[in-house]
Amino acid sequence: MEDIYETINELLDKKEKFVLATVFKKSRSVSREEITKMVIKKDLSIIGTIGGGIFEATAMKLSSKVFENGAYIIKKCSLTSERAEKLEAACGGDIKLLLEYVDYNDSKMVEMYKNVQKLKRRGDNFVIVTRIPEEGKSIKGIDKWVCSESSLYGEEDDKVQCVIRKIREEFKNITIQYIDLDEGHYLIEPVLNSKTLYIIGAGHVSQKIAEVTKILDFKTIVIDDRKEFANRERFKDVEEVKVVPSFENMLKYVNVDNNSYIVIVTRGHAYDKEVLGQMLKTDAKYIGMIGSKAKREFVYNCLLDEGYTVEDLKRVHSPIGITIFAQTPEEIAISIVAELIKVERESFNQKNKVEAMII
Repeated sequence: MEDIYETINELLDKKEKFVLATVFKKSRSVSREEITKMVIKKDLSIIGTIGGGIFEATAMKLSSKVFENGAYIIKKCSLTSERAEKLEAACGGDIKLLLEYVDYNDSKMVEMYKNVQKLKRRGDNFVIVTRIPEEGKSIKGIDKWVCSESSLYGEEDDKVQCVIRKIREEFKNITIQYIDLDEGHYLIEPVLNSKTLYIIGAGHVSQKIAEVTKILDFKTIVIDDRKEFANRERFKDVEEVKVVPSFENMLKYVNVDNNSYIVIVTRGHAYDKEVLGQMLKTDAKYIGMIGSKAKREFVYNCLLDEGYTVEDLKRVHSPIGITIFAQTPEEIAISIVAELIKVERESFNQKNKVEAMII
């Protein structure tokens, strides 16, 4: 799934105007998270999803009005239990939507999203601050700021400084908020670059990897088919521990996108081939498999026989980790996490080098 901010910048580069729908509040079991965004184009085609047909149909209908006059709309959308049942949904829920007009002619808006793209590609955490003007007005680029831990992008504005101070005071714990201050109404959207690390296998090396990644802003999820290994006693600080019935159909249990990192360390490497084949069907940013060169060649040959290509296998980091002659589980974990950091950072640094050469 392409990052929504990359999509926004692509459309702005193409000089397309569109409506951006943002879920900024939800209740009950709505499937999409707060901050989820969807682009609605002039022809009412959409990019992304905000959690189902009713919500998306409402957003598309309202977008016609936004296209017409440029004014933002805030709308509460509800899906009652009765309607959910008719739609074969699990249960009801409601969301609050912000629909705003994004115009490529607004240079400040374009600049703001370029800064967002830069921070996303660099892997930085940041917060988007949007001042909500009075009803019937448009949200312009001058109404938006991007705040990282060390930088602030946007128009100079004394009134927004108190909002920025509040954000900086609790930067790591900031949540999406719609706040009403004397200075005005503001939507606060943290973009904490949710890099997701899936550790498939819950052995000793996995434990040590999780201990390191907890301090590096990786959302870490551990998966195994053994409850005695995949449990909270052994993995206290990860976001999630999943026990699966088997390593078949892994894509039912993981939501892999291009900001996902996969570390394959199943017990005795018995299921590494099976898992690797499934992960190669995703657009994960990193896929690493532990094991010797001999084991790697055996797995690769099996996958080639199954129809995978040499190009597919070039995506795999195996043997896994940076070469530091690691031996202990702790050392192996350090080498693997170092490689995750290298992959995370190198694409941004390479892009910067290319841009510098062009300039």
